[in-house]
Amino acid sequence: MAKTVAVMVGSLRKDSLNHKLMQALQKLAEGRLEFHLLHIGDLPHYNEELWAEPPVPVLRLKDRIEHSDAVLAITPEYNRSYPGVIKNALDWATRPYGENSWKDKPAAVTGTSPGAIGAAVGQIRLRADMLGVGMVVMSAPEAYVQWKPEAYAANGTITDETTAKFLQGFVDAFADWIETHG
Repeated sequence: MAKTVAVMVGSLRKDSLNHKLMQALQKLAEGRLEFHLLHIGDLPHYNEELWAEPPVPVLRLKDRIEHSDAVLAITPEYNRSYPGVIKNALDWATRPYGENSWKDKPAAVTGTSPGAIGAAVGQIRLRADMLGVGMVVMSAPEAYVQWKPEAYAANGTITDETTAKFLQGFVDAFADWIETHG
């Protein structure tokens, strides 16, 4: 039976490279992992006062995380860090006090950018914050992916053999991580 994975994609734009990476990873994971996208773009900015009447997007976020076996964060790199929309989701799901939805979830982080280091610095910062909110984050293999459009078909299939092999190794290691730490 496939494990469910709550997926955060840090780029909200329609033609996001990181969303395309998610689609490619999803194809590689078929049969082992079932991806469920967390809709983090409609979360209000964190405000403790909103817990009096929790916003529906917040309740949906917490429910999806709590009913998933694991978490996968896929992030671009913005100014040597990760996007604020991810930090906002991290904050919402740790609250209210004592009800941290992230706690003990097996997790992994990856991301892509056209740059040579493939969002590495953003991923490193995000990995540290994921550990800080209680996720059990896979440390290796790391997947800093330089985006090369010619390596992917329009339907999300990876057409470059080296890229496919590398990303399959990441997906397989994550599936094993979930089995071990879930």
